[in-house]
Amino acid sequence: MNQYELFKELHNKPEPLLLGNVWDVISARILESKGFKALGTSSAALARTLGYEDGEHIPFDLLLKMVERIISNIHVPLSVDMEGGYSRNIEQIIQNIDKLYALGVVGINIEDSLKAEKPYMLSAGEFTKILSSIREHFEAKNIEMFINARTDAYVLKLPEPLNETLKRIKAYENAGASGIFVPFLSDKDEIKKVVESTKLPVNVFAVQQLPTFAELAELGIKRISMATSLHRATIKAMENLVQTILDDGSFKSLY
Repeated sequence: MNQYELFKELHNKPEPLLLGNVWDVISARILESKGFKALGTSSAALARTLGYEDGEHIPFDLLLKMVERIISNIHVPLSVDMEGGYSRNIEQIIQNIDKLYALGVVGINIEDSLKAEKPYMLSAGEFTKILSSIREHFEAKNIEMFINARTDAYVLKLPEPLNETLKRIKAYENAGASGIFVPFLSDKDEIKKVVESTKLPVNVFAVQQLPTFAELAELGIKRISMATSLHRATIKAMENLVQTILDDGSFKSLY
């Protein structure tokens, strides 16, 4: 079983895949050492580590270099958060994906919203065209890669996010998505409706109100991501530790 097959299989088990979201080699090595079976980059955490804001501000070539460093230092499958694809041109998006595939990446997240001055969602038709083009390219080139289609009605706080999400899911499934990712989905009843609306594995991510892993398994969720939560908590812990050093006038808190 190759890395892609392993990654795909992890979405079809009774227990959800707990995906460790990483931003550098150290974070990836730590999560792998703790038993995480697959990892994914966090776009925001990786960008901010290098002094960029989230929203495709990091140059794609720099993203590739970070992915190359991470993937060469781990033994578990790695998926990459591509945000909107790092281009508004479908052919360029596909070229970007090809570069990730060449590094050994087994999956991508690609989202139907864009972080412009005022973030907005692509129409379902626009995003479906992107997904279909990616899937057609994969089939033509015999590329094995998991397409996690992220839909952002909850992220953008649309008036009826559940209805908008449900309308888009079937179209994305038919366009060739491998999985459906719904950030900020946390209500149990709404999670159940989303899961029941598709044959594809559904992915949620860490928010304070998210049900427990066991509850999510009962609801049929197949993938749980950390997103930026671990990175944010890590930075907060460092800030607190530095303040303790200053308050104590000593490095004793480091040992």
